[in-house]
Amino acid sequence: MTGDLRFVLRLGDPGYPAQLELTPRPPRVLYGFGDPSALRPGLAVIGSRKATPYGLDCAAFFARCAAESGVVVVSGAAMGCDLAAHRATLEAGGTTVAVLGCGADVDYPARARDTLALLRAGRGAVVSEFEWGMPPARGHFPARNRIIAGLASAVLVVEAALPSGTFSTADHALDAGRDVLAVPGSVFFHGSAGCNRLIRQGAAPVCCVEDLLDSLAGVGLLGSAARTGGVDPAGVSPLSPESADPVLRALLAHPMAPDALATALETDAVTVMQAIARLETGGRVARYPDGRYGPCAPR
Repeated sequence: MTGDLRFVLRLGDPGYPAQLELTPRPPRVLYGFGDPSALRPGLAVIGSRKATPYGLDCAAFFARCAAESGVVVVSGAAMGCDLAAHRATLEAGGTTVAVLGCGADVDYPARARDTLALLRAGRGAVVSEFEWGMPPARGHFPARNRIIAGLASAVLVVEAALPSGTFSTADHALDAGRDVLAVPGSVFFHGSAGCNRLIRQGAAPVCCVEDLLDSLAGVGLLGSAARTGGVDPAGVSPLSPESADPVLRALLAHPMAPDALATALETDAVTVMQAIARLETGGRVARYPDGRYGPCAPR
């Protein structure tokens, strides 16, 4: 660790994040490593720890869009969507903040160690309301979620099942008067039920870059220059129309196992596997943990 990048902010201190101070239960003390100026209003990008390739790629895709527009990306450094959002932001040269459910000097989860090291070195910040060296505990994470929501002007949920811990962050966002955004998913996939429920309850659907930029502008995170620069809003979105390739179109609509896909398309398994191999090589589909194949967001 680099000792001179450690900071402690107390409620009421000049450097304490103003947007966090205005939330219902702001932490009395915020322990951090990295650049405290990163604690400005941003976009929280959160989602499932057991994410599908589609969820991971959506987290990375939209985090990158925000970063390229100069918006800080906030998340919880958890495995899955959170870590994908942090890494994509750093790859885009942006600033990201990780809020931990343990001490800000603790590497948790272990697979986030390299990413956390970059943030602690000044590429962003790692913060927590828990004292230095505090180990993670189950009860810490709901409290952590209110800080994620409090540091953000809007919260984007990219993939969530029912039930899901992401609803805790969404609830805290609503309590703090933040906008809640959600990426829709297949009505046939349980892992998308949470996002679809949020949209039904009033969350703004984010289906493309233009949707995200509109939402960021609506909460004051984009100036006029940033709104028209950085990301091309007419670029390919995760849910945009595709070619006439029947295999790709089917998998974009509903992830399926190869044998089920062959039956649905009334073709043979060899033809389907050849098409899947081509699409997988091109980064358009990926194999899910349950053996089905489904979409990835474009890179």
